Amino acid sequence: MNKVLLVGRLTRDPEIRTLTNGNPVANFSIAVNRNFRNKDGVIEADFLNVVVYGRQADNIGKYITKGSQVGVEGRIQTRSYDAQDGSKRYVTEIIADNVEFLSSRNGGNSENVTAHVDTTSSVYMDAPSPEMGIDVSSEDPFKDFGSEVALSDDDLPF
Repeated sequence: MNKVLLVGRLTRDPEIRTLTNGNPVANFSIAVNRNFRNKDGVIEADFLNVVVYGRQADNIGKYITKGSQVGVEGRIQTRSYDAQDGSKRYVTEIIADNVEFLSSRNGGNSENVTAHVDTTSSVYMDAPSPEMGIDVSSEDPFKDFGSEVALSDDDLPF
């Protein structure tokens, strides 16, 4: 199985091109922090190249820029080509099936903003609001239930 899930920030603005068949393609790289500190106490990052095809590539060009945080789901692919000097070069990149925008359009961080783009839709959603039918109050919805909820094993669906 070849499956990758990454969360990182764009290290540069996406490069959008059109293939000879008319389909758009977006190339960008993301910095993904490692889960540990090195011997000097610094958290290092890996810099990974990402390729996105089709409608997603158009949306990436419209909505994300350098510094934007994204979630990427896809697969690792290695390809090779012959360089001008005659040597064989290898490139490893992430071919994205799904990209989620995890920061707002202006590049700021916002916990309430998640824009989802997949191969079947082009949804971009700003922060939830009452006009969208989403409860944005900070009031505890479970305050009337008390401090303990009693459930038996028969009440659980699993």
